[in-house]
Amino acid sequence: MSDDSQTGTFLLDDEEIPFTRGQTVIQAARAAGKYIPHLCWHPDFKAHGSCKLCTIKANGRLGAACTLEAQDGMAVENRTPELDDKRRTLLQLLFVEGNHFCPSCEKSGNCVLQATAYDLGMMTPHFDMFYPDRPVDASHPDMLLDFNRCILCELCVQASRDVDGKNVFALSGRGIQSHLIVNAESRRLADTDFSATDRAASICPVGVILKKRVGFAIPIGERTYDAAPISQVDIAKENT
Repeated sequence: MSDDSQTGTFLLDDEEIPFTRGQTVIQAARAAGKYIPHLCWHPDFKAHGSCKLCTIKANGRLGAACTLEAQDGMAVENRTPELDDKRRTLLQLLFVEGNHFCPSCEKSGNCVLQATAYDLGMMTPHFDMFYPDRPVDASHPDMLLDFNRCILCELCVQASRDVDGKNVFALSGRGIQSHLIVNAESRRLADTDFSATDRAASICPVGVILKKRVGFAIPIGERTYDAAPISQVDIAKENT
């Protein structure tokens, strides 16, 4: 791609993918109908590359597809046995670090974490469960927070700050002590101006932020990822 060119192509698993200047690898791949597994990335928000599930190999070097800018002539490996094996390990760690009990979760069938695990063939959590002691906040009249399922994707933080203009959520702590908090002195959702119509109320990819009084309105077996794998659903969303 020359300096004055606004377009180019790169190879994704030996298939030519077009891109425009400034697009990341995951943006260009998704626009071309190619799925790169991801959790913390969302097309409506700025990427920060925290979950590393979208790690690819670009010209032999590992990088996050959500933050790596596409370059002309780049050779990208995505769905290789080596990379998918690393992704399964990351998923296993997420499952054991939280309390993810899919059969009893309202988000089952609509959960990005669960659907990605199915897509990547994760059969067991492999590691010992942490069983962390995390709170459930039912103080809000319309919403429930179950921090047991948080994967620290920060999407609710971004949505509340950048779309809703409320800064209801934040991450606190470092490393293994990192956790999601409510930005109120009491740490209760009821003591904020959070609303069920906020963008942050519907952005959670797992089962942390849930609406009350609508549990299991859609039966398990008839939900988004029950009908089709996430690799198909994600691309279908791009084309609608």
